[in-house]
Amino acid sequence: MKEPAVSADPTQVLAFETDCHIFADCGFPAPGLHSFLFEPIWGDANSNLYFNKPMLLALLSTIVVLGFFWASFRKPKVVPGKLQMVAEAGYDFIRRGVVYETIGKKEGEKYVPLIVSLFFFIWVMNIWAIVPVAQFPVTSIIAYPAALALIVYVLWVSLTFKRHGFVGAFKNFTGYNKDLGAVLPLAMGIEFFSNLLVRPFTHAVRLFANMFAGHTLLLLFTIASWYLLNGLGIAYAGVSFIMVLVMTAFELFVQALQAYVFVLLTCTFIQGALAEHH
Repeated sequence: MKEPAVSADPTQVLAFETDCHIFADCGFPAPGLHSFLFEPIWGDANSNLYFNKPMLLALLSTIVVLGFFWASFRKPKVVPGKLQMVAEAGYDFIRRGVVYETIGKKEGEKYVPLIVSLFFFIWVMNIWAIVPVAQFPVTSIIAYPAALALIVYVLWVSLTFKRHGFVGAFKNFTGYNKDLGAVLPLAMGIEFFSNLLVRPFTHAVRLFANMFAGHTLLLLFTIASWYLLNGLGIAYAGVSFIMVLVMTAFELFVQALQAYVFVLLTCTFIQGALAEHH
């Protein structure tokens, strides 16, 4: 079997980095976990002190979000221009459609900046997947969703203790209800495990898993389009390329949806921390 010719970086296998095609006695260079590993741009990976492509894209995401809102509101006008109008529409959508609807206007107003920041930060990190040259969703690496979920978790737990005290927070986390009778200890144990352990885990994994799967599918069809460009395989390459376009359009939807779901769940956690236990 002929081995696919790849670039100097063996961890990156993209369509344009291999001369392997069908009917050429070489295997299909399928994407895998290696597609999510990146050589350091700076530093040494063995020393755990380095800077790589996902880190760069996360940094650029911060700059893009800050730059966009700064440019939009540095000189706000009563009659907004196009950029200010877009920023206001996005801000207002999250404020009214997510925060007010979930937490309420009175309690939720103070959390609007946090929720708006989370939404746009996650969205931009997701969008890199379809941006030429970047072509990688930062949130497909579990560390980034986990870090964001940890921030939400700490906020949620601290708010619960602040609002209800130790006893009230314990009841809140365990779903204490004396009417349950003999099954109360079992129900409390399940609720405690679900709220304090499973909830933050699923909060992070939901975002990570969707972006990981989406990027893998995009890689699969992109590499397949190139791999099939040989002889009779050209007809199949066209079908694969159509799937690339379809998956790209679908990813645009999923990228925004996952950012929305993440902040919606964040608001649900905050609302649960602020709500009175009965």
